[in-house]
Amino acid sequence: METFARKEHQFLAELGLAPRNLGAFFCGSWAGSGPVVTSTNPANNQVIAEVVEASVHDYEDGMRACYDAAKTWMAVPAPKRGEIVRQIGDALREKLHHLGRLVSLEMGKILPEGIGEVQEIIDMCDYAVGLSRQLNGSIIPSERPNHMMMEVWNPLGVVGVITAFNFPCAVLGWNACIALVCGNSVVWKGAPTTPLITVAMTKIVASVLEKNNLPGAIFTAFCGGTEIGQAIARDSRIPLVSFTGSTKAGLMVQQQVNARFGKCLLELSGNNAIIVMDDADIQLAVRSVLFAAVGTAGQRCTTCRRLILHESIYQTFLDQLVEVYKQVRIGDPLEAGTLLGPVHTPGSKENFLKGIQTIKSQGGKILIGGSAIESEGNFIQPTIVEISSSASVVKEELFGPVLYVMKFQVVHTLILCFLCLTYSDCYDSTLFHQIIIMVMKYVFVISLQNLKEAIEINNSVPQGLSSSIFTKRPDIIFKWLG
Repeated sequence: METFARKEHQFLAELGLAPRNLGAFFCGSWAGSGPVVTSTNPANNQVIAEVVEASVHDYEDGMRACYDAAKTWMAVPAPKRGEIVRQIGDALREKLHHLGRLVSLEMGKILPEGIGEVQEIIDMCDYAVGLSRQLNGSIIPSERPNHMMMEVWNPLGVVGVITAFNFPCAVLGWNACIALVCGNSVVWKGAPTTPLITVAMTKIVASVLEKNNLPGAIFTAFCGGTEIGQAIARDSRIPLVSFTGSTKAGLMVQQQVNARFGKCLLELSGNNAIIVMDDADIQLAVRSVLFAAVGTAGQRCTTCRRLILHESIYQTFLDQLVEVYKQVRIGDPLEAGTLLGPVHTPGSKENFLKGIQTIKSQGGKILIGGSAIESEGNFIQPTIVEISSSASVVKEELFGPVLYVMKFQVVHTLILCFLCLTYSDCYDSTLFHQIIIMVMKYVFVISLQNLKEAIEINNSVPQGLSSSIFTKRPDIIFKWLG
């Protein structure tokens, strides 16, 4: 492979990767009898390496071993399980920058984000180590004489983890670290388009298990497509399945898991908003909106997709935001200074262009961006759209760096200002003081009414939310928090 052989990609070999890799790890060894797929670099669509995916037969062999290994693992005391997870964290620290580069190379996010993603797993390992000594139950008084009730938490057995391309290893860490310290073995299906990350991560975890003479099947991993994901969802040996991906796929997983009375953890679509009030620090808010909307090329469930601006600062804010968008450096995510890498696949690029046409058909005005960039890679322009909050496209998740901007209205207070000016010459200072208090209360009510409209816009979409607000007023902050 040309990409694999490049000098700047020698770190791939240090992660244990080769031009062709087996994509199924079970029973402590590597295998793969499924189709051969290629991993490509989204910055130029060149092949990085090949991976032999797992077959359904591989899955069945692996799950039998994983299910049996759970019995061994749950018998290990929780603090000792925590020690194994601590060693996994240390092993990841040693490979932090290499793994971060791989995330950037294969997924397309910029290098600081790639390294940051791996750091998230390390942090999760540290958290899980502490948790391993705090898996406490409760002793509960009983209504029966000379009796008590004791609550003890037991492992489920096997936890299934299905992850997406946008956080190809961090989501594994969030789930697997906790599952392992709680005494569960893990079966992982990584995203089909980031198989090298799945292989590299698994090699690190497997090395720790081997060093401690533990069954490799405690952590079982498969590269594969829909058939492996469906096998996990339908497998009654897996009491809990964690799925990260689209709402459409998540619904299917949930239905399949529920059909066998299993448990589901779902992390699906997002349609987050940032509300900016009239008293906000505009420069701070502009910088925050930029990264929230453009980071990871808008391919996060936590991406800011809607910007809700107070009418009185609308144009000022928008002018500054457009200017910083013009300064965004687009390019190779591995190059220093790049702020926006490519979207993940050519299909993602096509979806962006189709989305722009839909936006225009629904009255959206493109303020900046809105086009693909001619290149070998999957590069598109970060885009700001002025549009009504009632447009149906706003209520959908276009998985890319597209920001919808809308305003909420101001209730004018000129009559109140007139009252203040009229009574300021009044000799009765007590009366003037009472009027001022009345005016302040009225302005307070007006502010909350404005906020109410903004919150209604924020909550008017069906997706999950991790929204934000910019203001200096504590009363508005607490109202926002509920």
